[in-house]
Amino acid sequence: MDNNMLTIQKFYTAFQQKDFATMNSCYADNIPFNDPVFGLLVGNETKAMWQMLCTSAKDFSLQFSNIETDDGEYYTCDWTASYLFSTTNRRVINKCKAYMRMNDGVILEHSDAFNYYRWCRQALGLRGLIFGWTGFMHNKVNKKAKQRLIHFMNQNNIG
Repeated sequence: MDNNMLTIQKFYTAFQQKDFATMNSCYADNIPFNDPVFGLLVGNETKAMWQMLCTSAKDFSLQFSNIETDDGEYYTCDWTASYLFSTTNRRVINKCKAYMRMNDGVILEHSDAFNYYRWCRQALGLRGLIFGWTGFMHNKVNKKAKQRLIHFMNQNNIG
């Protein structure tokens, strides 16, 4: 296992323990992050997102596997999180694939991919089932997630 794989293992082991400080220590300072719910975040936004998610997670568990690379720069990792979605208190089991660009044991770029419609159905129930596939719902969820993150950052003096 190379140094970059060890960092990814450290990141997801910390995530299992909801240890956002260790997770964030694996990142470059201005880390860009992208996923279907939050969209594009950069630097402190990315790090604050993990802090917010870790500190508010209810009934949370995480498994990860299959850390792979073809070239020693770009890596993937499969991970599955199970939790109660804070807005609806509904169970979500989110199967994700992480894509990371690495250099010398530091995560330089990170994006997570998952089935957004499946996530929406689980997190939002009937509304997610009916509207979860639409751009309207995607934009609404993304806007609400970013507003929640900005509020969290303001409350915690994260700039």
